Amino acid sequence: MLLMIRFAFLGLLRQLLLSFFLTVSAREVQSAHRPESFRGSPIIELESLVERLDLEKLFGRNAPLHVDLGCSDGSFLCTLAQRMPEKNFLGIERLLGRVRAAAHKAARIGNVRLLRMEISYAVRYLLPPASVETFYLLFPDPWPKRRHWQRRIVNDNFLRAIGQGLVSGGTLYIATDRVDYFEKIKEIAPANPDFATVDFAEIDLPHTKFERKFRTQDAPIYRLMLRKVSPVR
Repeated sequence: MLLMIRFAFLGLLRQLLLSFFLTVSAREVQSAHRPESFRGSPIIELESLVERLDLEKLFGRNAPLHVDLGCSDGSFLCTLAQRMPEKNFLGIERLLGRVRAAAHKAARIGNVRLLRMEISYAVRYLLPPASVETFYLLFPDPWPKRRHWQRRIVNDNFLRAIGQGLVSGGTLYIATDRVDYFEKIKEIAPANPDFATVDFAEIDLPHTKFERKFRTQDAPIYRLMLRKVSPVR
């Protein structure tokens, strides 16, 4: 009897977690104009919160993976994916409205997939180890009030998870308009032996909607690029 109650509880808990973490239904985004090689929605529907993503199955091929952490409306993600059709692109976003907007943009782009999920959870538990060529973390929520700084995504644990997800030589691009956040990231990053800091100024990337906004305001933008290095033996 106790065993049956335990199984029932675990089943209920799984359903609650799925409803909180998982994506909108693929049926919400349909298009008759997708390539023959890509039928169905770009939105990933997970069957498990503990199994790693099968990237080759999701994309229908084995190719270098780029991940946009907090892809917002998908503008940056889709533009970059069209520039580099030989690579796979995954956008991770928590907010439902943004996922829907990104899905409509990605509906005709065969090398884009979307996951509605908390970023930290997805990076730590769902991405296979050493599977990502490049992460993009562009203008993350700054949590500007000092009492909220502990909610900022970039911390020691997050960078360790990023390091586990990157291939050797893989990169993490970071951009923010908050100088205090930027200085804190520069303070945290050197303590992680997985990374070396590289100049980000010369990288040609599409502009996110936030960057376009900040440029019209002549606001400074602070950039950092971290490259995963092989451990010293």
